[in-house]
Amino acid sequence: MLVEAQRNRGPVRRVTGLARSTPGRLSLLALLLIVVSLLVGASTAASVQRRSDALEALADRSEPLAFAAQEVYRAMADADAAAASAFLSGGVESTVLRRRYEADVAKAAAALSTATGEITRSPELIEALSTLSGQLPVYTGLVEAARAHNRQGNPVGAAYLREASTLMRTQLLPAARELYEVETRNVVRDLEDAASLPWLELLLGALVLVVLVLVQRYLTRRTNRVLNPGLVVATALTAFSLLWVLLASLLVVYHASESKNEATLVDLLARSRIATLTARGDETLTLVARGSGAEYEKNYLDADRNLADLLGRARALDGTPAVVGAVDHHVRWQEAHRRIRAADDEGDFTAAVDLALGPDPAGATTAFDALDADLVDAIGAARAELTEAIGRARAALGGAVPLVVVLALLAPVASSFGLWQRLKEYR
Repeated sequence: MLVEAQRNRGPVRRVTGLARSTPGRLSLLALLLIVVSLLVGASTAASVQRRSDALEALADRSEPLAFAAQEVYRAMADADAAAASAFLSGGVESTVLRRRYEADVAKAAAALSTATGEITRSPELIEALSTLSGQLPVYTGLVEAARAHNRQGNPVGAAYLREASTLMRTQLLPAARELYEVETRNVVRDLEDAASLPWLELLLGALVLVVLVLVQRYLTRRTNRVLNPGLVVATALTAFSLLWVLLASLLVVYHASESKNEATLVDLLARSRIATLTARGDETLTLVARGSGAEYEKNYLDADRNLADLLGRARALDGTPAVVGAVDHHVRWQEAHRRIRAADDEGDFTAAVDLALGPDPAGATTAFDALDADLVDAIGAARAELTEAIGRARAALGGAVPLVVVLALLAPVASSFGLWQRLKEYR
């Protein structure tokens, strides 16, 4: 037993003795620098890659899907407004309004198909997408029945149209709103993922620099050499990698902040357009109801207040001519609506319809069309700015992952070479 213990103690003494010697310590330091540099480099590269992936998802999926969801919502609201306006035309249906309705239904179906194709990212939307896919044909069927009766002069056509509008407002639009809100949250989430600074990776990088400096000081005391070329190179490579990641991250945060502002503006403008179309539908349905449309008028006033609030917030973020024009045209539409209600309340239904649908420059149609056109222009410009800001953020990370990987491999090689030069002196 005693002999065996002494035998086992021999290798242990040799290992501990080597660790206490200068060559052993230099070897352990070399191993420590290799492990730490590789681990920190891998962690930093993975962090940069995650943010790059978030920006890619934002540019290629989240933002286009948010726009597709917005298009579903907008197209359905516009289809409802166009159908109600066409119904007011009487037996001779407006070709322009009919084409607008058909185009809206086609756009809603196409955008719905795009949103359905990415359901794996948002499984919580299965029910909403199922409602949209299943009820849209029912809605169009009710509208066609209303058109058929309207052409024949049957009063029951108005009942079909109200039923279609009720279906749109109680099932289709809420489902479309849920789709839009979820996809908009996905945009915000990807922006936040991309804009987060890699604090842990930066701290670890700084820790590697501290370790390299401490090892350099240790060598200076042991060897009386002021600088070790290998460690100097490793320190420079690590510092350069850390500085590159820091600058790239700051640029991403800056451009992501721009993207957030543009995304907020796009959201405000998109909801403004939806509120505009909803108000237009309520305005025409009030006339369709012929004296029993108090509920639709109340809905119009709610939508109009919401529209005024959204446009005011958008105007505070963006003072471009399109947004300013939208605010002005909204005021003109409010004035036209007051004249419509005055005529209808006085029993002059024909004059009210003319003010609502006629080509009068001071009428509701002119103001509504101008407001809608302004919002289309403003949304297009804001989306273009958002896309450019995302592109700038992606460019800031361009080449960062390969650079971090290469530097993470070169730094331990350089430090090992520097320590190896000192180890050779003890042979």
